[in-house]
Order: sequence, then structure tokens, then C-alpha cells
Amino acid sequence: MMTEQAVRETRPEDLAGLLALYPEAFPEEELRPVVSALLQSEAEVLSLAGFEGDAVVAHILFTLCGTVEQDRSGALLAPLGVIPSHQRQGWGKRLVRDGLRRLENRGINQALVLGDPAYYGRFGFRTERNVLAPYPIADEWADAWQSVTLASRKALPAGRLLLPEPWLEPALWGP
Repeated sequence: MMTEQAVRETRPEDLAGLLALYPEAFPEEELRPVVSALLQSEAEVLSLAGFEGDAVVAHILFTLCGTVEQDRSGALLAPLGVIPSHQRQGWGKRLVRDGLRRLENRGINQALVLGDPAYYGRFGFRTERNVLAPYPIADEWADAWQSVTLASRKALPAGRLLLPEPWLEPALWGP
């Protein structure tokens, strides 16, 4: 018998399952504090999870943001995690595509990510030079700072990305 698979927006009662995913998906990186803080704060986020039955097997978080005060027409994609036993089964692709579609429906203009150009390039992300990360990106990661403009919308105005407090930890932005 096949277990039911679903993608949906997360709810407060999903938090424990979401936080359990991150040490498996990122054994060398501690992302639980930022994920927990964003999900429990007043920050505007889009949080989607992939479920197999009742178990969380994948998660993606988009934090709404902009380059000028009061502008939340951008979204930072981070993190995207899939437990190892479910990697390479399309969960990440489903979450990214579903998330970008939902953002577009919400009127978001541009999504940004600090990630593998080969992976995110499949979704239309390209190296970003006009919108700057909150902290300088190391030279070896310069091409990993990417964005995609959604639909036929305008890109964010040039400038430094303004993000909520949980993202303002320099260690999250460096090698």
C-alpha cells in the first residue's frame, strides 16, 4: 500500500516535525533557530511542507522582504530541506515550483536564493547583482546569490535586502 503524499502550507502544530527534519537534511548546519524564529514571529513567510502520511519529509520557507522600507514584493527562499531518504524523488522541485506559484499569486515580484546555481537555474534563477544580500557574499559564492522575476513583474529596486531579525546573523551568509 502506497503512503499518501501531499504538499501544503504548514501549521503551528507542524513545528516539531519541521524542526526534526533539519538535522537530517543539514547535518553540518544548524538551521533550526532561524526556522523556528521565523515561523513563530510576526515575519511574513510562506512555509510549505511535503508530507508522506503524517511525516514531514521536506520543507521550504520563503521570507517576504524588499529593498526599501514597506516594500515586501520580494521573497528570500531559504531554507529548502529534504530528509536524505526522500532526496532525488522530486520533493524539492515540487516545493520550489509550488512556492513560486503561490508567491506569484500573492503579487510577489522577485524571489532570491543563496544556493547551487545548477539546481536553482532549473527554475529560472540567475546570478543577482542589483539586489544585495544583508551581508557581503564571499567571492567563491558570488554566483550562488541568485534571483528570478516572477511572471512579467518588475524586479526589486537595486539595494540591500531588508530582512527580519532572524536572518541578520552573519554566519548564515558566509562559508
